Amino acid sequence: MNQNAGARRITVFGGSRCGPDATEYREALKLGRLLVEAGFDVCSGGYAGVMEAISRGAHEAGGNVIGVTMEQFKSAPNPYLKKIEPSADFYARLQILIRDSAGYIALRGGMGTVTEISLVWNKLVMNVLPARPLILLGDCWPRTIDCLREHLVISDDDMTHLLFAPAAEDAVVLLRERIA
Repeated sequence: MNQNAGARRITVFGGSRCGPDATEYREALKLGRLLVEAGFDVCSGGYAGVMEAISRGAHEAGGNVIGVTMEQFKSAPNPYLKKIEPSADFYARLQILIRDSAGYIALRGGMGTVTEISLVWNKLVMNVLPARPLILLGDCWPRTIDCLREHLVISDDDMTHLLFAPAAEDAVVLLRERIA
């Protein structure tokens, strides 16, 4: 990747199983618009749920919307993508989503979202990635991380790599403070 190619790309993780009435869908829709207004490109896995909502919000705001799709999926990508970056499998997809972004935001999702957060977090802890914001958006995350801390070995230093935002507006403020 060109050193500045992902300088303004924000990857958003979140579940595929929510519709327009879900809180995380509505928040992702708003987040997509706010990210574009703040000058960021928006990237996601490119399919349904939160991925569709973030893409739709960014698309409606006139932004650059990137979806990293996977050949193994038979479903069509969401219609709001400006650019599709295909990948062969889940691991290649994760690498593209992570490698080419200046920051990450995760909304409520399932095991895929947990996997994505865990991989980014671990790469930050191990200094495999340079410092980048990893923002957990929504009220589900503090309790989830507290539970992980109670049952796993997670240090105070590990926690310094996570940022929490109750709302989309707060997540964008955190990004703007950390990305020039």
